[in-house]
Amino acid sequence: MTDSPRSISVAGTGTAEAVPDLLTVSIGVECRRDTVAEAYTEAGTRSAAITSELRQHGVDDADLSTSGLNVRAELNWQDGRGQTVTGYLASSTLTVRIRELSASSQILAAAVAAGGDAVRLNGLTLGFADSSAVEARAREAAWQDARTTAEHYASLAGTGLGRVLSLTQHTGFQAPIPVAKMQREVAVASLTVEAGESGVTATIGVVWELLD
Repeated sequence: MTDSPRSISVAGTGTAEAVPDLLTVSIGVECRRDTVAEAYTEAGTRSAAITSELRQHGVDDADLSTSGLNVRAELNWQDGRGQTVTGYLASSTLTVRIRELSASSQILAAAVAAGGDAVRLNGLTLGFADSSAVEARAREAAWQDARTTAEHYASLAGTGLGRVLSLTQHTGFQAPIPVAKMQREVAVASLTVEAGESGVTATIGVVWELLD
């Protein structure tokens, strides 16, 4: 019977950063009116105005998607009458991917102007249109981190590293974390979006054979 080889198991983590080239923003529309039809129609009109403006600024149809279409009654409690309907709220959410980051501030300003007071900006995320290159660098950094740790422990144990017995990617890639800023300029009404850098993190587990 062959004895199992002595081994050491370590985890390695690596992060790679790059300047993002894709901005994803969530734009909401909310319209309050006296009837369902009025609220629904107004929300549709505002949404259409926003998407039309985005297309005029070069945003492709493939980078526009609508979700979360809702129409609900707004209720108010009154003594002696119970709940009464005070109006209706229609809302929807438009997810927009902007690939020309240098023009993102102007594009967002135009979209907000087209939608008027019905617009709600729900947040933005900076990332990568193709993250394969930065993910590869994160994997390489995670591998080097794991190997450095394993070599250190092997040295302390008075031995060396042999062949790799197993390798696993623990949790996949961490979503891009933007190191970015949004600041209001004094001279203009729009917001300036600064790309900064986004990081992708990889975590792996490696088992090495220890040499006799």
